Amino acid sequence: MQERGFRRDYSKTDAKLVSRADAILERLTRLHPKAIDLSLDRIRALMRRLGDPQDGLPPVVHVAGTNGKGSTVATLRACLEAAGYRVHAYTSPHLVHFNERIRLAGTLIEEEALIALLDEVERVNAGDPITFFEITTAAAYLAFARAPADIVLLETGLGGRLDTTNLIAAPAVTAITPVSMDHMHYLGETRAKIAAEKAGILKPGRPAVIGLQAPDSAAVIAARAEEIAAPLFRFDQEWRAAPTEAGWHFEGRHWSFDLPLPALAGRHQIDNAGTALAVLEHLDGFELGRDAIIAGLGRIDWPARLQRLRRGPLVESLPAGWELWLDGMHNANGAEALAAHAETWRDRPIHAIFGGLNTRDPADTLRPLAQHLASLHGLAIPGEANSLDAAAIVAAGQSLGLQTAPAESVAAAITDILRREGGPARILICGSLYLAGTVLAENG
Repeated sequence: MQERGFRRDYSKTDAKLVSRADAILERLTRLHPKAIDLSLDRIRALMRRLGDPQDGLPPVVHVAGTNGKGSTVATLRACLEAAGYRVHAYTSPHLVHFNERIRLAGTLIEEEALIALLDEVERVNAGDPITFFEITTAAAYLAFARAPADIVLLETGLGGRLDTTNLIAAPAVTAITPVSMDHMHYLGETRAKIAAEKAGILKPGRPAVIGLQAPDSAAVIAARAEEIAAPLFRFDQEWRAAPTEAGWHFEGRHWSFDLPLPALAGRHQIDNAGTALAVLEHLDGFELGRDAIIAGLGRIDWPARLQRLRRGPLVESLPAGWELWLDGMHNANGAEALAAHAETWRDRPIHAIFGGLNTRDPADTLRPLAQHLASLHGLAIPGEANSLDAAAIVAAGQSLGLQTAPAESVAAAITDILRREGGPARILICGSLYLAGTVLAENG
């Protein structure tokens, strides 16, 4: 989802500034009666009044997809920065603080700069109806146009064709990560319809890197590319990424590299890293060697994606030999990727703590993972109006044959797991990224 509540993090910035930024952001949510209303008309009108700063950006890489687009952007950023390039990046949603969405030349936007930009776009918009994601994306475009950089990475918020990021007429490269069933009430009830929305980011004559796709998605994307003469570079056709005993191998148009595993855990991250390298191959005017790519792969930073928590009060509450992991899998495809990694966790039991939104059936999300779990605790996500309640998650777990229990909080769930489980185990906090943001904020 594009939109989320605002979570404050006073540990790294001035509390008064954060409070003022949050007040502006909260006010911006009230400019349109809907949180999501897919259209480009409002953002185009606002950008015209701002002088169309998006038309003067450095080369842009535009990434869409259901799963993996954020990890792909994080990998692109890490490799480009390792090669010495200044990288702007726009991603969503944020986990703890809104600033996470906008990186200027590698650094999260500072609070003072964010406040000034938000004030400016609000003033120029003059109260006209516009969604939160549209007006904050306008602020990001302004920020990118005014700060020097070598390249801009844009992650779509929802879909692609009508997403607010889809204003770049001639991106350097576009990319589509795997498409699956998600946000059907906005994008369509079939995977083919969803793929058509994602394929809306393809541009005439511009190279398009395509990740692993189901046949129906692949056919829709190929048809759109042919219609507008966008050259396709597809997983397992024009490029390949596969695990090896020592790491993984990438084979593309120009590169043939044996590489160490990405810093992000999970077999699926090889596919995402492969997508990133296929994009990098097609960036004219950018020089990246194998050494820079290896350095970048080792420093990818993308929290709550199979992230092992190694410090903080939640970790400190665990006995020796226990592990605490966090993953923002929020749909069936994400759960399948998580389940594939859980196959490698056979040395100790896995106890899950799950929280999700009421826009998805929790049984569908949990089903791929269920066979690997020793127990499931369900909890409502603090502060989220659309959260599932603990009872609904417990019922879903019971329908899958799991030992289940409700919990008032993550800390309470951990305490109950420790009471029930005698030996070392893994605790996996998973579900909505909103839950992940809560955990990261509370755990420091």
